[in-house]
Formats: sequence, structure tokens, C-alpha cells
Amino acid sequence: MCAIHTTPPTLLERLRNDVDEKAWGRFVDLYTPLLFAWARRSGESEQDAADLVQDVFVTLVQTLPTFEYRRTGKFRGWLRTLLLNKLRDRKRREVRLEKAFEHVHRDIELPDVSEVFWEAEYQQELARQAMRLMQAEFAPTTWQSFWEMVVAQRSGAEVARQLGLSENAVYIAKCRVLRKLRQELDGLIE
Repeated sequence: MCAIHTTPPTLLERLRNDVDEKAWGRFVDLYTPLLFAWARRSGESEQDAADLVQDVFVTLVQTLPTFEYRRTGKFRGWLRTLLLNKLRDRKRREVRLEKAFEHVHRDIELPDVSEVFWEAEYQQELARQAMRLMQAEFAPTTWQSFWEMVVAQRSGAEVARQLGLSENAVYIAKCRVLRKLRQELDGLIE
């Protein structure tokens, strides 16, 4: 591979003018191998080096139209600095993401499966016992309305037809039993 010591100012001038696809194609052909080699020498994997080169070209597309070439300046030095800055930015982003992930991972405590099981079992058993005790406090049709809709998961219309009640009466019965159940279990179940 031939090293590029100077960049023809005419190419840089052509890149400053209107969209010159031929000039951009030439520029990409000239500089891709060099940028890729610099990225690989900086320790980037082949894939990461290719991504870094693309990031550099995105910035170049944005900045070269306003770039002013000075014969005393070194374009390749500026280009290398651009690549290294992109690399530093990428590494800082990766470190921030890793720290954020570690922070989130640390803050998320997975529940103990046995604890979840015991809690669910506790809540179900307590609710069953409360319903057994409360059943005697309601008229049979009120209790049956609640039971069929909540436990058997039947529609209000079905339960109303079965019990010979209005659908509204079935919903009112369900609400009365649920309200009482919530009162009974208040503070006992979270």
C-alpha cells in the first residue's frame, strides 16, 4: 500500500464545492485504507474499525465543505486527530453504557422464586378463608352473583339469566362482595 504524504489541494477544493460525487468517490478510495489501518493500530477489531471509519466519513461529509486548506497545515494530521477523537468518544460512550448497565443490573434484584411462591400462596389462602367467613353475611343470590362473575369468570348477562336477576343487580351484588372483601383484607394483602 502506498502511503499518502500530501493531499492534492485540488481534491479538497473539489470537495468544498457542490456535491461532486466523483471527488467524494476518489477521496473515499484514497483514505479508507489509511483510516482503517490507523483504527486497527489503535486496537479496534475489524468490525469496530470499519464502523469508526464510517463515523469519520460522516463527520468529513459535514465538515469538509467548510474546511480551509492551508499549505502550511497538514491535512493528514487533522484527519488523524479526527479519527482519534471519534475513537475516544466511542470509548467514553462504551464506558458510560457499561456503567449504566452495571448500575441498572445492580439495582434490579430478582425476586427469590420461593418467596414469590410463598407470597402468592399466602394471598390466595387468606382470600379463600376471608370469602368462606364472609359468605354467611350475604344473601345466597348476592353471593352466587359474585362467585359466578369473579371466580367462574362468567359474564354478567349469563349470571343474570341463570339467577333470574337483572344484569344491573348482578353487577351491584358483585361490587358489594368485592368491597367487603377489600375491607376484610385491608392491610393484610399488599
